[in-house]
Amino acid sequence: MPDNESRTRYAVQGAGLGLRRDLMDDLDSAAPGRVDFMEVAPENWIGVGGRLGRRFRAFTERFPFVCHGLSLSIGSPAPLDEALLNDIRTFLDEHEIGLYTEHLSYCSDDGHLYDLLPIPFTEEAVHYVAERVRRAQDILGRRIALENASYYAAIGAELSELEFINAVLSESDCDLLLDVNNIYVNSVNHGYDPAAFLKGLPGERIVYAHVAGHYNEAEDLIVDTHGAEVIDPVWSLLRTAYEHFGVFPTLLERDFNFPPVETLLDEVSTIRRLQDEATRS
Repeated sequence: MPDNESRTRYAVQGAGLGLRRDLMDDLDSAAPGRVDFMEVAPENWIGVGGRLGRRFRAFTERFPFVCHGLSLSIGSPAPLDEALLNDIRTFLDEHEIGLYTEHLSYCSDDGHLYDLLPIPFTEEAVHYVAERVRRAQDILGRRIALENASYYAAIGAELSELEFINAVLSESDCDLLLDVNNIYVNSVNHGYDPAAFLKGLPGERIVYAHVAGHYNEAEDLIVDTHGAEVIDPVWSLLRTAYEHFGVFPTLLERDFNFPPVETLLDEVSTIRRLQDEATRS
């Protein structure tokens, strides 16, 4: 169970699950009491009406929700999509969702690229992204959180990944969506100590965390897919995060290759068990 400090600090509590349309039927009956909060990408639900819109509304009336965006493209060379931000603000207000997060990456220029690409780790990029984050927060009327992203090349890097993330968060004065799986993926792909990286992040900015599965392409190459179960080293890294920062809300991401919903709920239960163990220790 969350302690009194976490109840006042965080917008949501406990162990969560990403809501996907393919899971809605099963979660209607299975989730009550087993999922503390849910997450959706607002782009997938803005403007959705009719029967599906009513079903979604029923979920937001039963569960606390957070939003994790897909297409704001905060590091893009293209102008900031202020129309999208206004639509997101309306969506958040309509469903009484207090927290919006995005990826510290970009996915568009003249058009959408359908992938999350790394922002160059440079001082110039820090200033550029921070200015866009501040503008986004002004339009949304709330703080946002950026997620540490997986990446497969660091082109033109002048800073380390950790230095870049910390600089963006500090200059923009925004929060952090801690993706534990992405730290593990990047640590294998780029050869660093995941626990040391984790402990270098600003714990006071964490609003919640993600855990997910991935695909092992080779011994030294992992692809972040969200299409498999969470592996033991990622659970271990989450345990380390709780020990170092204290317990924070944590959500299981699964985007495809869905197992029976009971299997997903078992993974959510693993999150809760680790939270309980860390709270008692």
